[in-house]
Amino acid sequence: MKQILILVLCALAGISSAFAQKREYYEIKVYNITSKTQEERIDKFLKDAYVPALHRAGISKVGVFKPVETDTVNFGKKVFVLIPYTSLDQYAKLPETLQKDKQYETSGSEYLNAPYTDVNYARMESILLYAFSGMPKLEVPKHPTPPSERIYELRSYEGHTEKIFKNKVKMFNDGDEVGLFKRLGFNAVFYAEVIAGCRMPNLMYMTTFPNKTSRDEHWKAFSADPQWKTLSGKAEYKNNVSKIDIYFLHPTEYSDI
Repeated sequence: MKQILILVLCALAGISSAFAQKREYYEIKVYNITSKTQEERIDKFLKDAYVPALHRAGISKVGVFKPVETDTVNFGKKVFVLIPYTSLDQYAKLPETLQKDKQYETSGSEYLNAPYTDVNYARMESILLYAFSGMPKLEVPKHPTPPSERIYELRSYEGHTEKIFKNKVKMFNDGDEVGLFKRLGFNAVFYAEVIAGCRMPNLMYMTTFPNKTSRDEHWKAFSADPQWKTLSGKAEYKNNVSKIDIYFLHPTEYSDI
């Protein structure tokens, strides 16, 4: 009887461990806008209809971000929405869930029923991602500064080929670049592989800081860190990124992240 109990407890511990390590999926929606009117309409829709509907659908943490004022290329032209999913099934069923949500239809009526002569955005991009094994779940940072001062840095690293891209992912996981960022206090929200998007192969990750000064200080410390110098100096990890895009973002007042 004692042996059976031990086996059962071991099995439950294994299941618990596997569940704890289950990797999340993320969707990043990027609204490309051309006017202040579109920005205001999207803000109203996200704040009053979309984010509350996602909460009702069981997604408790939704991030909404806009480029900082100093990003002259993207400021006033994009809105980013980060949605975490526990599974691909949850992602696939979300449109149907929203369609059945009457409160969502009412609150988002202006956006949802916009005519072709007065559209909500120029285009909308959707990027689907799968969390790294080195950080399988999204984390919400806690900063003492107001959202307007915080800096959220979203990075996209493209690879020359699928194999070389996987090498960069390995550098984050097996090479413990994720651990290095954590040790240096980068307050990462997520690290993930892009599994569907317009720029592939690539990975994306988001780090956060209380302000721009803190961001610059952290990256200076990163560049000088002995662990990074050793890791980046290894021949196996050389030339594994072909293009880097960096977005400096502020969270909106109604963002959960």
